[in-house]
Amino acid sequence: MTKTAAAASRRFFLQSGALAAGALAFSASAPGVEAAPAIQRPFGARMKLSLAGYSYRKYMSGKNPTMTIMDFLDECAKLGLGASEPTSYYFPSALTTEFLLQFKRKAHLLGLDISGTAVGNTLTHPPGPEREKQIQMVKDWIDYSAIFGAPCIRIFAGSVSENAGKEQAIRWAVEATQQACEYAAQKGVFLALENHGGIVSEPDDMLRIIDGVQSEWFGVNFDSGNFHTEDPYQSLEKIAPYAVNAQIKVEMRPQGKDREPADYDRLIGILGEAGYRGYTALEYEGSEEPKEAVPRHLEAMQKAIDKAGF
Repeated sequence: MTKTAAAASRRFFLQSGALAAGALAFSASAPGVEAAPAIQRPFGARMKLSLAGYSYRKYMSGKNPTMTIMDFLDECAKLGLGASEPTSYYFPSALTTEFLLQFKRKAHLLGLDISGTAVGNTLTHPPGPEREKQIQMVKDWIDYSAIFGAPCIRIFAGSVSENAGKEQAIRWAVEATQQACEYAAQKGVFLALENHGGIVSEPDDMLRIIDGVQSEWFGVNFDSGNFHTEDPYQSLEKIAPYAVNAQIKVEMRPQGKDREPADYDRLIGILGEAGYRGYTALEYEGSEEPKEAVPRHLEAMQKAIDKAGF
């Protein structure tokens, strides 16, 4: 790669001009554009387990939920985890500082880190009230996260808006994400763009957003089950160097094929090759009863981590 001064000012903890060996150039879908340098982690891969609250959505949603987000912390502790990833959807609708502080207190007393959280948003709206509403949603959760101790928030890009093409949608997503990241930087909270369909269905389009947003508080939420390309593992290899959070699903769905069990060894290997250091949260979406399936899949993930020496 030939960038010098531009590369030196990139977001990802780089020494002047340093580029990761795994940084990849964009495909022909974006001619002449180069991928941003990857996050520099000089001490090798290191992974720890967490559990995404979305895994227990069956119990925390609906008219008569049987579990609260506070109860979810208990479940994570019972599973012997060192961390919990509470999803924003399952917090009370009228959040108060007191509730968030009590959540933080309980997590600490249970020996749980908060590995991150997640917000459902869309950042592909044109400039105007709806875009500002979506950005404000992200900003609100940046504030909440700073209070209860979530270091990272998973965000979505969105789909192509009506009367706009993909190129315009990507530009709008970059603009909105940049605005949100500027606020996140003031609070010390990472924003992690998830490969969640829409304009980030293909890894090369996602890399264009990664390249466009200039913030050291921005990265990727590596979701192992969300690329439905011909080779999802290869697609994940492209975004892994930018991961600041990772979620592992129990199934993969390659293009034109049925769902198939995820290869945990291969997924952990992809993250390890990228030097990822942080939590890998199981996000269970299988058909089996979650409380029965989750412990087994956490065990399998831990075995893959141990086998790889991470």
